[in-house]
Amino acid sequence: MTRRTDWAEYDHSASGAPRGRGIGGDPATAAPGDDADGHEDSHPAPRRSGWDGTRSEGSHGGGSSRRGRRRRGFGEPAGTDEDTPRSSRAGQRVSSTEADPAEKARNICLRLLTGTPRTRKQLADALRKREIPDEVAEEVLSRFEEVGLINDSAFADAWVESRHHGRGLARRALARELRTKGVDSALIDEAVGQLDSEQEEATARELVDRKLRATRGLDRDKRLRRLAGMLARKGYPEGMALRVVRQALEEEGEDTEFLAEDGF
Repeated sequence: MTRRTDWAEYDHSASGAPRGRGIGGDPATAAPGDDADGHEDSHPAPRRSGWDGTRSEGSHGGGSSRRGRRRRGFGEPAGTDEDTPRSSRAGQRVSSTEADPAEKARNICLRLLTGTPRTRKQLADALRKREIPDEVAEEVLSRFEEVGLINDSAFADAWVESRHHGRGLARRALARELRTKGVDSALIDEAVGQLDSEQEEATARELVDRKLRATRGLDRDKRLRRLAGMLARKGYPEGMALRVVRQALEEEGEDTEFLAEDGF
């Protein structure tokens, strides 16, 4: 068999070893592509070079495949935390946060304030549940108030505006809700004071008008109890509720003389 001579056979790598043949033609050092007599196989195994210049044998080379690690990114200095496992880096960040109660408190507050306003008391309760020291919580909450991230006055005003026009709640119900959220009494009085009696009664009429059709066909007493009870649950005073319901029923031709004396 004629032996093929290839110029690549004499092309030396940086280490000085021939690329295509074993060293000195020794069968023991023959390349995977040659047989023991120095002849080339009909199906030589492919060779690949790793990222560090080492060679890895193919599936025909008889050796285990060696894969190079990912190339270091452009501008990435050697010795970055790329060589550190992700779990270790995450653990370091968590440990750093846990070691600083103030940083932990800030993160809790920012997360709770994302998308939803909160009162100072709501945030203080959340920090207490997470076992943040009281002095640390006080310092963080005061700082949040200074920069305007906590504003109980603005919270109360927005709450009254939203819950009155959206749910039809009266001043009494609005004040009760704001107290449960820890808003100061003076701020509550100022916020609910935006609603006067005339506006409150106008909202009550709208609520009754929307519910009136659903009560048609019921007897008079049931209509009264259902409509007046709905207003009472929304915080409207009894006298205002009776007056609004009586006027609504009169407009439908109901006899409402008994409503002047009977309550609900």
